[in-house]
Formats: sequence, C-alpha cells, structure tokens
Amino acid sequence: MTEVRGCNLPEDLYYLIDKHVWAKPMEDGTLRVGMTAVAAKLAGSNLAGVTVKAKNIGQEIAQGKSVATVESSKFVGPATALVTCVLLRGNENLAADPNFVTRDPYGEGWIAEIKPANWDADKGSLATGADGIAAYQAKLEADNISCS
Repeated sequence: MTEVRGCNLPEDLYYLIDKHVWAKPMEDGTLRVGMTAVAAKLAGSNLAGVTVKAKNIGQEIAQGKSVATVESSKFVGPATALVTCVLLRGNENLAADPNFVTRDPYGEGWIAEIKPANWDADKGSLATGADGIAAYQAKLEADNISCS
C-alpha cells in the first residue's frame, strides 16, 4: 500500500481517479468495487448509509452511472461504476455499519460486486500500479486534497 498525501492507495487496484472509486478483480472474473480512502475522507467520518438499490441487482449499469448511493452529513452522492457492468450484489455488512467504508475502504468496506461487460477492453482506461498512483497523486495535488 502506498501513502499519498496521507491517503492509502493500494497499487494492485484499478482506479477511476476523478470519481475516487476502485475495482479489484476477483478469481471468478467479477470485480469488487468501493470508494477510495480519498472519497472516505471527503465524505466524512460518520456515514448515514450506503445503499445499493435492490431493483438494480442483475441490471446493466453503464460506466459512470451509480452502483450505490453514499450518504453522510457532508455528502450525498453516487459510488460510480468504473466500467459498464451487471450489478451482482451489494455488501450486506454496510446495512448494519456503513462506516466500514471509511474505516476499511479496501477490505470490509467494499460496496458492490459487479460483472464487467468487457473488462479486457475497459481496464485500459483505469489507473493502476505505480503509474496509477502517480496519476492519483497529481490529481490530489492539483485539487489540494489530503487525508491527513
């Protein structure tokens, strides 16, 4: 894990930097997705809820559209789909404690699991590895964002 401006950013994830969301490929070809530590910091430390709409399970979600809604005292907005996908399920643990998203954004705080429509083609548009971390750092510096 790399720390950039006080924000933890794992190099093995794929990022849609402008939306502060990540994806982790799973062994079965699905992706686990969530908000980055940056998004968690921006949303605030006390989340009121993270909602994946049941009606969207099994439905195709276009890249850039919402897979879930995140609500805190500072923010209400979407957790954005990194790629066009089918929404498979939400993280049931977030119903009892939505603050997993802020406490453990890359572990227990994942938001949803998705099946990408065309992962091989779409992953090239996402940031990953050392180059992805460098691009994320440039975004944080440009926007004067810090997690400290």
